[in-house]
Amino acid sequence: MAAEAGPGAAVPLELRRERGMVCVEYPGVVRNVSKMLPTLGGEEGVSRIYADPTKRLELYFRPKDPYCHPVCANRFSTSSLLLRIKRKMRRRAAVPGAEACPKVMFEMEILGIISTTYKFQGMSDFQYLAVHTDADGRHTSMYDKVLMLKPEKEDFFNQELPLYIPPPIFSRLDSPVDYFYRPDIQHREGYNNPTISGENLIGLSRARRPHNAIFVNFEEDEVPMQPLEAAVQTWKKVCTNPIDRKVEEELRKLFDLRPIWSRSAVKANISVHPDKLKVLLPFMAYYMITGPWRSLWIRYGYDPRKNPDAKIYQVLDFRIRCGMKYGYTPNDMPVKTKRSAYNYSLPITVKKTSSQLAMQDLKQGLGPSGMASARKSTSNKYKLKDSVYIFREGALPPYRQMFYQFCDLNVEELQKIIHRNDGAENVCTERDGWCLPKTSDDLRNAMSGMIRQALRSKRPALFSSPTKADAGKEQLTYEYVEDEEDDEEEEEFKPSDGSENEMETEILDYV
Repeated sequence: MAAEAGPGAAVPLELRRERGMVCVEYPGVVRNVSKMLPTLGGEEGVSRIYADPTKRLELYFRPKDPYCHPVCANRFSTSSLLLRIKRKMRRRAAVPGAEACPKVMFEMEILGIISTTYKFQGMSDFQYLAVHTDADGRHTSMYDKVLMLKPEKEDFFNQELPLYIPPPIFSRLDSPVDYFYRPDIQHREGYNNPTISGENLIGLSRARRPHNAIFVNFEEDEVPMQPLEAAVQTWKKVCTNPIDRKVEEELRKLFDLRPIWSRSAVKANISVHPDKLKVLLPFMAYYMITGPWRSLWIRYGYDPRKNPDAKIYQVLDFRIRCGMKYGYTPNDMPVKTKRSAYNYSLPITVKKTSSQLAMQDLKQGLGPSGMASARKSTSNKYKLKDSVYIFREGALPPYRQMFYQFCDLNVEELQKIIHRNDGAENVCTERDGWCLPKTSDDLRNAMSGMIRQALRSKRPALFSSPTKADAGKEQLTYEYVEDEEDDEEEEEFKPSDGSENEMETEILDYV
């Protein structure tokens, strides 16, 4: 729309609400758009980042360099307008004796509404080039030696090169922050720091977690008959309301039903806050570290090494085997991991603001007014699905690594393998317990075959062409198919919180 109005005058413009746009405040002078766009990943890359609100837009100043670290832009919701203004100047016919006065006109047009803006507010990460510096200070590029751009012969991989293993990222922060160092501890005169030992290796100022669990190795002669007095007192301090006493009774009934449980199995049968369960389990049972009952909680006074009937409670560490020799690649693995590197806060992602649960302190009781509503809301709040500890034929386990007890393998074929030597259990070994040698290996092979069949029914495309895995390899991945709502409910209370190894994680909870 052309306008000749004077300064300060209003000009009506047509607003195109249907044209939504995204703005990128590029940190540089753009002279060539065709060269600028690849630094942002191209149109496809920008569209992919825009589709995921949790991602930050990455800018690579050297897009062809795979070792280039990006600078990231934050995403903001805006309500801006993209206005295009053209200034036209028309010179009037010159009048003799008078100065030429050109006529200026402006054409204005609203191109669209900007609802999202990406702003580069942080610093770029450190850059480390593939360059080797000789002793005489001469620099040599190694890009042609470390990057394989075409199929190469064996000599390419056997060539002598300087060690070049740069980290994928140097700094997890792209904005300066103040680090408040803890002041030195002021001790009384004459105090000497204790000598370094296994008990204080983590740190002199770290307080030991007061859970008071008892750990037992397979080689030890006796098992504890009762909990530590400190464990009893700790649970009494935490058990302050009827719900806690009910949970205690439910757990006691579970150990009466069977003397050995995994923590995942307990969490699938009882709805209890994870922090309270850490205090309650040492009050009820001891923890076996090694042997066929490792990573399990055993009722006080019960020694599975002296009772052949305890073989049904032994643990099976079942893991998915991944690789081309099994007929698929890691990218074909549909089942999720318990945790992933992508869950860590990196500069290229925005930390999600998860809904914080309004939880009372563990020592605080519930008032009479809120008792009914609390009982209703917490009845299954922390309860996991039974798939975290039970294996069924045709069902796909939820994680790539699972710890099953033999009695929770609900398949007749697997139970036949376990009970092959019923009545002939002579000795309990650390590797196989009361079972025949290689029983765990036979169970893993059989379970892998069942999972293969389950995956074949759910993803037949993986098995459409014959592969080497069809001849003799039966270990395949599996798929985790569950409702989105249920998946989100379990995400906050995972069977494990710190390591891919369940046993290692549980030990760390008590040291």
